[in-house]
Amino acid sequence: MNSPFATHVAFTRLLCAAGQAPSVLNTQPWRIKAVRGEFAELLADPDRRLRVGDPRGRSLHVSCGAALFNLRLAVRTAGHRPLVWLLPNTAEEPRLLAAVRVSTSGPASWRTRDLYEGIGLRHTNREPFSEWRIPEHVLTDLRDAAAREGARLVVLGRRASAGLLECVAVADDELAGDAAYQAELRAWTMGGSRGEGLPTYVQGPACADDPAPVRDFGMHGGRGPVRFEPRPQLAVLTTAGDGPADWLRAGQALQRVLLTATVHGVSASFLNQPLDLRDMRGRRDPHHRDGHLQMIVRLGYGPPVPRAPRRPPAELKETGPA
Repeated sequence: MNSPFATHVAFTRLLCAAGQAPSVLNTQPWRIKAVRGEFAELLADPDRRLRVGDPRGRSLHVSCGAALFNLRLAVRTAGHRPLVWLLPNTAEEPRLLAAVRVSTSGPASWRTRDLYEGIGLRHTNREPFSEWRIPEHVLTDLRDAAAREGARLVVLGRRASAGLLECVAVADDELAGDAAYQAELRAWTMGGSRGEGLPTYVQGPACADDPAPVRDFGMHGGRGPVRFEPRPQLAVLTTAGDGPADWLRAGQALQRVLLTATVHGVSASFLNQPLDLRDMRGRRDPHHRDGHLQMIVRLGYGPPVPRAPRRPPAELKETGPA
């Protein structure tokens, strides 16, 4: 069976899948290179790193980890087994985050195919969710998805969710007074659509609730304020460590969780302001006994919404000496 990196058509399919991954402010901070048609390299795009909001590069690594998971799915559904090395040569090429080779394998399972089909359906949903609670068997599937990638998804109860929302509100207030952070945020939340960032049509309405269970980017297209679900269902994604390899694992776990949620019809959005503030100020809060927090996720059943724009596959392809 031919390598999925050997032909333009096959490699473009991989680029399309990887490019649909979620990323911080839809920056899409990745590039992918086919080397001699034998393996692929996932590289960070430093021009798309948030210099103010992501000084450690944590969010960039999580975003690239999500793209790596989509790449793995595309390889697997093409009839190959992906073999992944994280951070294979950081001394000589710090941009190189992962290398992916393939070995022969049989057809993908129906579960894997379902996840792959979910790539084009998954999107962040910043609308109000219904009051329907997510069934326990679905939550179990989401936890299992995170565990398969070496992370942990902790679904919070009512009291813990309320406390975390207060933490998000406090962080949001502090970040509102940081001029550099706000300027960077505005640069990626423009009103139009140019293949990147968060245009107005994906930002959702203004929220009438306090504390808000959704991030307000300040551009609502004249909508709102509206009421959101009274009991938001929150979860945190944690890892045992807090270094670049852990962040890449968190991104892969996040995307497996989100695609599993998509298969179950569950929507998601993010409330990562406390994590931005932690990274910017060198703080250790918010702390969780189950590990290092990498993502704060709101889960529920939301209405249909448009997807954020994506760059064309040709812009994701890294060129240069093989």
